[in-house]
Amino acid sequence: ETALAVNVGSAGAFVVNGGALGTPSSGSIASTLISVTENTQTGTTYSVASTDNGKVVTLNNGSAITVTVPTLSAGFTCTFIQKGAGQVTFSASGTTISNAHSQTKTFGQYAVVTLYGLSSTSFVLAGDTGT
Repeated sequence: ETALAVNVGSAGAFVVNGGALGTPSSGSIASTLISVTENTQTGTTYSVASTDNGKVVTLNNGSAITVTVPTLSAGFTCTFIQKGAGQVTFSASGTTISNAHSQTKTFGQYAVVTLYGLSSTSFVLAGDTGT
């Protein structure tokens, strides 16, 4: 797991992992720290865990990848990135996965999707989905 910290400085300048992209001046906006933890997966199967809530899960394999979505808490939110060539399929396990286009796969390499829990057993998959 890798943590990415973005600090919005007092003048709105961004500081990423300690490397300044701008020089904040003092006195206007209080600093805010946003930290996103990355969970790197390289296999062909992965079961979403409650500890993935609020994280970014990267999926990197040349072969197809199946992500199993079990019962999780309402409000659960996780972002997934297909880094490799292997298309990602989301599979429900005692749950329902809904999508505006009835799609449960990523569109292709570098696709980004978000899984959101409407309830412990009902999820919405949104973003770069495909067939």
